[in-house]
Amino acid sequence: MSKKIVIPIVIVLILVAGGFFWWQGREIKGSPADYVIKETPEGKIVENKKAGLIVKIPEGWETQKIELLEGSVALYTPDVEGVWRNEMINPPLRKGCAVGGGVIYKKMSFDEIKKEIKEIHAGLGIKSEEFEIITINNHQALKDTFDSLSIGPGISVYILNKEKIYNLGVYWAPDDKERCVQEFDKFLETISIK
Repeated sequence: MSKKIVIPIVIVLILVAGGFFWWQGREIKGSPADYVIKETPEGKIVENKKAGLIVKIPEGWETQKIELLEGSVALYTPDVEGVWRNEMINPPLRKGCAVGGGVIYKKMSFDEIKKEIKEIHAGLGIKSEEFEIITINNHQALKDTFDSLSIGPGISVYILNKEKIYNLGVYWAPDDKERCVQEFDKFLETISIK
């Protein structure tokens, strides 16, 4: 899949899942160079040593670093397709799964994160939204499951760790929900936070 297609998908993912942090006027503490994609005996991983984060890339998925905000990564199934707008492909997806992730260097509570998410979602035509507290790798996380008129369905997870928030989100095409959610759940199990 060409970068022309994937980059717009990831930009929308980042703006929705983590964009509100950018608007906060915080000091930039990360960079795209913090993310390293590499092969290991256990499979392909993305590592951010500065943030203490390692995630395993699902088998067969494509990966790329995104030069946006403080840097982030995009993972997507080879069959991903979306809606063309202004010569760019954007969610809602017609086929496949896409995952975006990044690290926000700011301390916030779940209530503060939830408030910011609701403000962003107010402009996206949210049809449904559900928040819950979950545990990932012994860390509490806020999980936001939503469906939007403008960007389709998705799940965003915000893992709090000291002065950082790890933000990971998945979007799927309507016919790929079960597959994408299962892959995302497996993906979340591979997260290593130090």
